[in-house]
Amino acid sequence: AYERRFPTCPLIPMFVASDTVSEYKSEDEAIHIIERRCKLDIDAPRLLKKIAGVDYVYFVQKNSLNRRERTLHIEAYNETFSNRVIINEHCSYTVHPDNEDWTCFEQSASLDIKSFFGFESTVEKIAMKQYTSNIKKGKEIIEYYLKQLEEEGITFVPRWTPPVACKLESSTSHTRRPVSPAITIPDSATKEGLNNKEILNTSSSPSEPTAGTPDDKLDADYIKRYLGDLTPMQESCLIRLRQWLQETHKGKIPKDEHILRFLRARDFNIDKAREILCQSLTWRKQHQVDYILDTWNPPQVLQDYYAGGWHHHDKDGRPLYVLRLGQMDTKGLVRALGEEALLRYVLSINEEGLRRCEENTKVFGRPISSWTCLVDLEGLNMRHLWRPGVKALLRIIEVVEANYPETLGRLLILRAPRVFPVLWTLVSPFIDDNTRKKFLIYAGNDYQGPGGLLDYIDKEIIPDFLGGECMCEVPEGGLVPKSLYRTAEELENEDIKLWTETIYQSASVFKGAPHEVLIQIVDASSVITWDFDVCKGDVVFNIFHSKRAPQPPKKDSLGAHSITSPGGNNVQLIDKIWQLGRDYSMVESPLICKEGESVQGSHVTRWPGFYILQWKFHSMPACATTNLPRVDDVLASLQVSSHKCKVMYYTEVIGSEDFRGSMTSLESSHSGFSQLSAATTSSSQSHSSSMISR
Repeated sequence: AYERRFPTCPLIPMFVASDTVSEYKSEDEAIHIIERRCKLDIDAPRLLKKIAGVDYVYFVQKNSLNRRERTLHIEAYNETFSNRVIINEHCSYTVHPDNEDWTCFEQSASLDIKSFFGFESTVEKIAMKQYTSNIKKGKEIIEYYLKQLEEEGITFVPRWTPPVACKLESSTSHTRRPVSPAITIPDSATKEGLNNKEILNTSSSPSEPTAGTPDDKLDADYIKRYLGDLTPMQESCLIRLRQWLQETHKGKIPKDEHILRFLRARDFNIDKAREILCQSLTWRKQHQVDYILDTWNPPQVLQDYYAGGWHHHDKDGRPLYVLRLGQMDTKGLVRALGEEALLRYVLSINEEGLRRCEENTKVFGRPISSWTCLVDLEGLNMRHLWRPGVKALLRIIEVVEANYPETLGRLLILRAPRVFPVLWTLVSPFIDDNTRKKFLIYAGNDYQGPGGLLDYIDKEIIPDFLGGECMCEVPEGGLVPKSLYRTAEELENEDIKLWTETIYQSASVFKGAPHEVLIQIVDASSVITWDFDVCKGDVVFNIFHSKRAPQPPKKDSLGAHSITSPGGNNVQLIDKIWQLGRDYSMVESPLICKEGESVQGSHVTRWPGFYILQWKFHSMPACATTNLPRVDDVLASLQVSSHKCKVMYYTEVIGSEDFRGSMTSLESSHSGFSQLSAATTSSSQSHSSSMISR
């Protein structure tokens, strides 16, 4: 079972690969010693990796199996940074002295940090946390492979017996050698980094549960308490996707519960889940959804006429949302507010739902990751089939389906009138199959009979308008006064305003007209951070330094100029008479960024002065062996109309005093949920270049 970890193990995401360095077997096959070189992708801040100059860490692991004594000894030590850090690990599997059917496992590790680029304390904290959290994982993986063997019909391995020629030899003659630790352990040790001489010892037998730490995301109690039942492979998918997120962007990582929703929505297909999760994170950042509950106040029209609200919880502990759709004037709300305001209000409802799920998880002591929605259709008529209203509803469904998967636990549709099948025919194609299975539809008063509302909601909280005794504070809706209607132009302007209330700025980049941002640095060793999305076209990102300030943008169309357009600003600061190498210098290698990519990075300044961040139009290079363009180039050029690109960016400068000795200071500039794109190469390239000047 232990050997099945090699050459790599999907249950240990950081264990990338291993190669056999040497192997020895005794003639009687009692002794088997194998030495491997293991490649680990440690879970450490990207900045620390770049300072250290490595992406992977290598450990040497030696396993000594003695079939005569029925022991497996494992020894491992780090090959990478061995002159700065010394890591030694020892593990052993032995037979219990009192019960030969039991296997005992013992493990110890030592860590001695001599020096590590000034980040000794940070590395120590990483090491201690990761090592402690991974102790239990080794046992879980062994149990996983034991179960796998049982499923294959292998339930017994005969004990070793000496060959006839060897029976006269001394039974005490054997080779006892230190060997290498379980790969899980190097993972932990590596992650944990490198501590100032910390010794950890553990020992347990199979009948003794290994205690997990509260911070251990893989702890069985944590999974049961917050995530629900997961198979080993589902747990592995969650770990791998979360680690990928940690490696590809800075900022706050989505909670495990949220990552799990996207995995479940794609049946734990990591590639598909990663794609929709990245798109959702980008969308959240662009529209500042993380802050919607704190920064956006719904218009009074919504508070008065939107007939929906939260109302206690169902029998499973899920938050309950009540929507009196039949009493709501959808046409009046769309005419008074526009689609964007309605969409934003629905987003705030979903964000509140996520928050309530977390609260109920704590209250009921079990994982609650979705809510129940009760929709009362009494009063639904042809007015609700008004085309713009249906269009707004379909768009809202599309956005919610894409960004809040697996959040609807159950949908109870009550008092469905005859017109409902028409609305259902229009709406149902836009609803995911898994979501549709959660719909329960009741016509007339059927909800009051067997299999009705009482099966899902306690009698004490059934709303009064459905015949219950609980007063429901959901607004009654009603017709929106026409005096509140807005013109199409007013709504259009309002829509633009709604979606540009953001800390990010938009800029247009034209062929021959880059967009440039000026940053003045007073103290050397300050840190310039950036976070931008390429919304349209391909661009080249540059950073320049100049000792003198460029002239402010002129308003004419020649030389340095500034253009304002609905798609964003275009500002040029570098005068055409300036010469690279004389008037200004390049401090980072140019970075090509493709359409749809999100890029985050930082630059540690070496000199005071003026730094210019530049986004320049990227022209497709011609094929090297022919004058004819490639098919990919032609298709790409067709996507970039009018030689125009668009970027959305945010920059911040962090003082040197906030940067030194802090591994989290660079992360502080990025917003809550942060964002990712399907392509992550730009992010890694940006970070690798960001340390060149240091």
